[in-house]
Amino acid sequence: MSELWELMARTETPSTRETIAADLRALGLAAGDNVIVHSSIKSLGWVVGGAPTVVQALIDVVGDGGTIVTPSHSYGHTDPATWTNPKVRQDWIPVIRDALPPFDPATTPTTHMGQIVEVFRTWPGTLRSRHPDVSFCARGANAEFITGDHTYEMSQGDGSPLARLYDLDGRVLFIGVGYDRNTSFHLAEYRIDETPLRSAATLIEEDGVREWREFQQIENMDDAWLRELGAAFEKNNAVSIGKVGLAECRLFSQRAAVDFAVGWLREKWASE
Repeated sequence: MSELWELMARTETPSTRETIAADLRALGLAAGDNVIVHSSIKSLGWVVGGAPTVVQALIDVVGDGGTIVTPSHSYGHTDPATWTNPKVRQDWIPVIRDALPPFDPATTPTTHMGQIVEVFRTWPGTLRSRHPDVSFCARGANAEFITGDHTYEMSQGDGSPLARLYDLDGRVLFIGVGYDRNTSFHLAEYRIDETPLRSAATLIEEDGVREWREFQQIENMDDAWLRELGAAFEKNNAVSIGKVGLAECRLFSQRAAVDFAVGWLREKWASE
């Protein structure tokens, strides 16, 4: 059975722009919200119009005064000598270094981010930050504030769009995904000295000059402990849980999540 037929088979009533917007409002998303969205299109069941319908519903709900944010990471712009999955043959490394196209916020596609994010990346009015490895997209009233001046060095730290969303006391929305997709927890990691970091190099081009720029990457990003952290956060903080289409969704304060994670991570590292 094809994926589309499977979606039809498990969907009693198709989701539309109007029903998705209504479900999001029932969850608690509101006009004027600044919200980072992590999503799975398949989790919603059959959606009339697919990913563009979801993006339009999100825009309808937050309105002109709100801002939608998504991670728009695009892997493959780091030094090929450091690639491990798969590892690159030694004789290929200089060829890749010389021929690798630099990251272009306007044209470089996302990697493993899903259909909703890729549609949102090209949506009229969407801006994208400049980091080649871990960029973010935003559209709305605070899009320029959130995406501008994304520092290369601390890619998901205090010079990142995650920190600008924190400044705005933004929210996090999960559509059919879990806490292992919660990019905002990485901001907490960068905010504590205990987090092990490693240096990486990413290719940029400024004024026609190609350059390998160093930045700091978290050494161990473990989905298992992200889920553990998420469960602890949810036990101790307000999280709105409900359905959008067939998807189980969550909506909560990004600032509360980051602040909780800072304390939780310090205890975690102290116990190891």
